[in-house]
Amino acid sequence: MSLKKKEYMPRLVDKKIKDYLTIFGAISIEGPKWCGKTWTALNHANSVIYLDDDAIREKAKLSLNLILNDNRPELVDEWNLIPEIWDAVRRKCDDTTNKGNYILTCSTKLTDAEQKEKIHHSGAGRIGKIKMRTMSLYESNMSTRKSFYTRYVKWQF
Repeated sequence: MSLKKKEYMPRLVDKKIKDYLTIFGAISIEGPKWCGKTWTALNHANSVIYLDDDAIREKAKLSLNLILNDNRPELVDEWNLIPEIWDAVRRKCDDTTNKGNYILTCSTKLTDAEQKEKIHHSGAGRIGKIKMRTMSLYESNMSTRKSFYTRYVKWQF
């Protein structure tokens, strides 16, 4: 069961997300605001926690176990609002051999000082990072695959 929105348009990054969920205990989808991280993550998630909700954020401050569910993969949206989530997810991944437990999304990068103070582990081997960009013309059906290939893919490789 996914939380996919009816209006969702498939993205090129969907395959990479699906693959990473079979490799890592958790994934982090990173990119600019309004590029579709949350909607894309919902397409792959079975439950969701919105940390931009004041009540949920207050629960998380008391104990992260109050917000993390067992219906996985679980999307933790805007995890950067409670940076300690990163280490909690990493520890949860250490407790199991199961893959694809969590999907983390955020738009705002932590400062170096916040990272040093609140995140104690890189997540290496547990949290796979995926860079997401804004929707391409090909993804929005405003261009053909051939023109997409000649304009974008050739430049990338």
